Amino acid sequence: MTHPPGMPPALADVVATLPRSPAGVRVEHLVTSGTFSLDGGTWEVDNNVWIIGDDHEVLVVDAPHSADPILAAVGQRRLRAVLCTHAHDDHITAVGQVCRATNAAAYLHPADRVLWDRVYPDVSPHRELADSDCLRVRDVEIRVLHTPGHAPGACCFHLPELGVLLSGDTLFKGGPGATGRSFSDFPTIIASITERLFHLPDDTVVLPGHGDATTIGAERPHLQEWLARGH
Repeated sequence: MTHPPGMPPALADVVATLPRSPAGVRVEHLVTSGTFSLDGGTWEVDNNVWIIGDDHEVLVVDAPHSADPILAAVGQRRLRAVLCTHAHDDHITAVGQVCRATNAAAYLHPADRVLWDRVYPDVSPHRELADSDCLRVRDVEIRVLHTPGHAPGACCFHLPELGVLLSGDTLFKGGPGATGRSFSDFPTIIASITERLFHLPDDTVVLPGHGDATTIGAERPHLQEWLARGH
């Protein structure tokens, strides 16, 4: 198998085995690289970009770092929206350029405006996300789950027909997202994971904002370990 540049082979294999809907809707993936800055520090990071759609129209989940590879992956298809899992700068740097180039709308939970405004002080998101919202691409429903903790407006996107959760930085292989910086809180992210995500089926494939895939069933047994270590 040929893996797109920057994609870990193991993650590429997971993406390749994800189901398609009867209408041909699937999840596609690429990685962009850049920096994340907060609280006076800057770190180099690789970010996952998730594309949901068919051969004609798509939604993009997060637009980090550079617009060009995202626009190239979308190609000639209609981009309806960029769904932001949260507004840390490494996840939204390219949102403005991608939306301008495609006339797509940017969706963000309003609780994350405090972070969005640091990147786009003069531009508001086009639409607000709210818990339990339902979006659709053809025959696939995308359910919005507000999961604060890593950021106040963090959201995950559940695709029940495909058995997939796009978890942003809320849940990773090995535990919850980081909560050691401003606007984050460990008890809050634990509540989000246990109350909103751990009720999903065990075989739900978790596709995070960074790194490799996991499943709900693989992560649920480790909750007490996370609580003991405090992160």
